Amino acid sequence: MLVAGFPADAFGTNCYVVAAAPGEQCVVVDPGIGVLDRLDALLAEHRLHPAAVLLTHGHLDHTFSVAPVCGARGITAYVHPGDREMLADPAKGLSADLTALFGGRLPYTEPEDVAELTDGATLALAGLEITVDHAPGHTGGSVLFRLPAAGSSWEADQLCLSGDVLFAGSIGRTDLPGGSMTRMVTSLRDKILPLADDTVVLPGHGPATTIGRERATNPYLVEVAGGAGARPAAPTRGL
Repeated sequence: MLVAGFPADAFGTNCYVVAAAPGEQCVVVDPGIGVLDRLDALLAEHRLHPAAVLLTHGHLDHTFSVAPVCGARGITAYVHPGDREMLADPAKGLSADLTALFGGRLPYTEPEDVAELTDGATLALAGLEITVDHAPGHTGGSVLFRLPAAGSSWEADQLCLSGDVLFAGSIGRTDLPGGSMTRMVTSLRDKILPLADDTVVLPGHGPATTIGRERATNPYLVEVAGGAGARPAAPTRGL
């Protein structure tokens, strides 16, 4: 298995490609702002051919380049229906301050072919089997993508592309439109904490981590699990 990625210049959003092997088809996860040249270089380096784009959620910093990536290759973009409307109108997921910041200066188009994700579904794409877990809280349509790690460079049974649900040492903010701390706590309890400790987490921002490391040190997971310690501050990461 091949997993590679890089942070976008805008907001440091991680864009990933996942393939069964070099020279094969792949899926592209979260192509954000200004990633096209670096993504094309990464695909060329490993001789990869995108078969689909997977979106962990609908925020602009994760979806901005989805239309050109899909349109150039005639492939489908996958998003949870809870965030579907953000593909047509990204402002629906932004605060007033962020909407004013962008001010319509970023040209954006919706991909032509969009498929909706469902909780618990298994996607068979590019020779991979990818499980979808609906994990709302950061947005209403946030998801995790899980797949077997066999053949990857990690000594683990499973990979989890967590979007802005879980980061190394933190979680995604819940104060933007569609966000909910109550739903985030439920997602952390029911979707994150049951995962095996050696599960490698590839987050939407920042470095990779493991479930075991986060279970032991992430103050939000410690609190959800009922551990002792000071109540963590409201999360602030994510667009």
